[in-house]
Amino acid sequence: MSQFTPAGRVQPVRSYLVGLQARIMNALQEIEGVGGARAVADAWEKAPDEPLQGNGITRIIEGGLVFERAGCGFSDVSGGKLPPSATQHRPELAGAPFEAMGVSLVFHPRNPYVPTVHMNVRMIAAGHPGQEPVCWFGGGMDLTPYYGFDEDAVHFHRVCRDALAPYGEGLYPRFKTWCDEYFCNRHRDEQRGIGGIFFDDFSELGFEQGFAMLQSVGDALPTAYLPIVQQRKNMPYGERERAFQLYRRGRYVEFNLVWDRGTHFGLQSGGRTESILLSMPPLAAWSYQHRPAPGSPEERLTSYYLKPRSWI
Repeated sequence: MSQFTPAGRVQPVRSYLVGLQARIMNALQEIEGVGGARAVADAWEKAPDEPLQGNGITRIIEGGLVFERAGCGFSDVSGGKLPPSATQHRPELAGAPFEAMGVSLVFHPRNPYVPTVHMNVRMIAAGHPGQEPVCWFGGGMDLTPYYGFDEDAVHFHRVCRDALAPYGEGLYPRFKTWCDEYFCNRHRDEQRGIGGIFFDDFSELGFEQGFAMLQSVGDALPTAYLPIVQQRKNMPYGERERAFQLYRRGRYVEFNLVWDRGTHFGLQSGGRTESILLSMPPLAAWSYQHRPAPGSPEERLTSYYLKPRSWI
């Protein structure tokens, strides 16, 4: 599987990603505590006759006390033809053999006052036969609240900024803007959440520094998210808050199916469907022409929080 990746680079990335997945899910298991749902690990491997070759591990908590669904997947796959969704900015690699590995997670909490979080860190290597392979990184993290709190948004963005600071002062504002532009339901002209950071096709720091930056982003996820979970998970809520949470989850589904390049990459390349759709919430709802009451917390979500702004 490493034939398209410069020697000595695949294994360190793979080892880091597998370890990151385990550390994050162990932290979630601690939050679930005694009596909570247990994380299930599902190791998989692609069949020899499938278009993609490779393997991975899916770790998931379902029906938990804190997390209604929390999935974190690791995958390492290779294929003979890079899909179109991965070559938008690298047309010279269209149709090239490739290898892609990464960790992707989405945590859907039970309490509507706890936000959903998404994080992804990945490396792709590709090259035509006889050419030097090209490696690049992608990923980031973003927060999707159902009920907004300024202090949560500030904390999340500060951690994102600090994770990138050692690699260049301009990276956080650049990746923050990129996140705002990417995580937008353009068919509704509405942000998915309060953003975070996002980067793709990133190779300008070289392999070693690029990999170091990737690790800094991945390692920052527990610091960025888990204190918010601890702060909000026991807040009382009722049917109104639950109904609004399910309605907003519907918008999350819309983005993932309509706009998300990761979803498109996986489906176009013949990836494992269960892993690709790991980000879907267990329950979601849609309603026609839903309009929250003026001045309500639900209305403030879209009028204030779901607008690109500087949080720090």
